[in-house]
Amino acid sequence: MKEDRHFRLIVALGGVLLTQSLAALFWAGAAAERLAQLEARENQAQELLERTARLEEQGSFVLRSLSRIEDKLESPRP
Repeated sequence: MKEDRHFRLIVALGGVLLTQSLAALFWAGAAAERLAQLEARENQAQELLERTARLEEQGSFVLRSLSRIEDKLESPRP
């Protein structure tokens, strides 16, 4: 009887440890997936920042060109 109770206790502890190990692996997998999603979003944000910087530079170039054109149109012709 005592041995049966001892065996059941060992099996129960083994089951608990196995369950905790599986839960930890599941949690680690979910955390890795969330991290991968965050890295992908960060990469997209970086691409958007680069595109925005290029657009700002192009807009600046267009404004300078427009200013030169306006200056030429407004200057008196000989």
